[in-house]
Order: sequence, then structure tokens, then C-alpha cells
Amino acid sequence: MTTRPKRPRDSNQLAKLIVDIAVGEKSDAVESKKAVAGRAGGIKGGAKRMALLTDEERKALGLKAARARWNKKKEARG
Repeated sequence: MTTRPKRPRDSNQLAKLIVDIAVGEKSDAVESKKAVAGRAGGIKGGAKRMALLTDEERKALGLKAARARWNKKKEARG
């Protein structure tokens, strides 16, 4: 989960912060340690899980995901 740091109330300090973010000297978001660890575990875990699945199981998961995407698009259209 990312949270934004508090913005300064002084307009000059706020302007400097905005320029620093735009130039890339400062980051706009702060990530928690749990978010970083969870993402790292998820990246490793997904590949491991796919390696353990059979072809039929992978196909079933892919079809389920595709149906969910299509249903979501249908709901958005009308």
C-alpha cells in the first residue's frame, strides 16, 4: 500500500516539493515494508505455482480469467 507524505502548508515549500517530484529528486509515494515483502513473495510464488500446475489446470485457470475479463467488459458497456 502506498501513502502520500504530508504536503507542506507554506506555498514556497510546496512549490519546491512539486518541482522535486516532477524532476525525480523525490518520490511521491512511500511504500511500507510489508508491501515490498508481499510483492517480492508474490512474484516468486506465482512462478512456483504455475510450474506445479498441470496443463489442464493451467488451461482451466486461463479460461476462468478470460471469462471474468469479458464479463467485466460487458458490464461496463451496458
